[in-house]
Amino acid sequence: MAEGSIPSVYIDGESGTTGLQIIDRLGGREDVVLRSLPPERRKDPAAKRDVFAEVDAVILCLPDDAAREAAALAAGLGGDAPRLLDASTAHRLDPAWVYGVPELEPGQPARIAAAPRVANPGCYPTGGILLIRPLVDAGLLPADYPVTVNAVSGYSGGGKAMIAAYEGAKEGMAAPSFELYGLGLEHKHLPELQHYAHLSRRPIFVPSVGRFRQGMLVSVPLHLDLLNGAPGPDDLHSALEARYAGSDSVRVLPPEAGGKIEPEALNDTNLIELRVHGNARRGQAVLVARLDNLGKGASGAAVQNLALMLGLGGAERPAGEMEKAA
Repeated sequence: MAEGSIPSVYIDGESGTTGLQIIDRLGGREDVVLRSLPPERRKDPAAKRDVFAEVDAVILCLPDDAAREAAALAAGLGGDAPRLLDASTAHRLDPAWVYGVPELEPGQPARIAAAPRVANPGCYPTGGILLIRPLVDAGLLPADYPVTVNAVSGYSGGGKAMIAAYEGAKEGMAAPSFELYGLGLEHKHLPELQHYAHLSRRPIFVPSVGRFRQGMLVSVPLHLDLLNGAPGPDDLHSALEARYAGSDSVRVLPPEAGGKIEPEALNDTNLIELRVHGNARRGQAVLVARLDNLGKGASGAAVQNLALMLGLGGAERPAGEMEKAA
């Protein structure tokens, strides 16, 4: 990118849910130029190679195998290769790629800014990692603690087939009001969650989907007497608060009044809220993260990472976000 020029970006997979959301979030910005290909040429390797060589960054919104192929194509360009931001699962544990959670630990934003290849995080792991990692780092949560992560997402996180089932777009398809899934305990987000939360014991992860389009809750129940030093709920809150002080995207808040919390309050934002609901007398707590699975869980995180990679003025906040977040 020449000094003073406006960086250009190509979204490989722009017609998918995440790609469309990224386009919406970047719309109207004057500090980045979006490039595109005609629909009939988007799977043409030669056309992709040409546009890859012309832009500063490529965002991969593709299935895992296609993302690997696109990354290999970019690598073949040598010095003309663009910087890559991969929204798939393909490269999240690859040491050659920097994990795209700026709030992961001190210094992570600088690593993302300097990286030629960044792996955007999964929606479920974003909530789980941001809840668990600070407590492990602070020595409160043992790395071998038997962690259970329960989560519910809006149906938009399941891709086109699930969206069609819930919105009745396909004749004969139907979807339940609520559904547990991943009960084989092999969900593809599990390795990412364990690795970046610094857990030595494989957690149990139970995802679910509800009849609402977007929004997410991630919860982690804890027995406080099994933690180091038997901390109280306030100690856990303080550890989270200390870790994310000054963050633009992560808010550590008091427990929701009435002991209830719904999943849609942060829709269309790039925010995530963390809370500790606890009962000190019973020695129990539940950590809760609320986020938009399409925002901080996908396209919002992608725009946040892109801003770091290209030195832009920060993540775009869609119209109405300031009012919702206030």
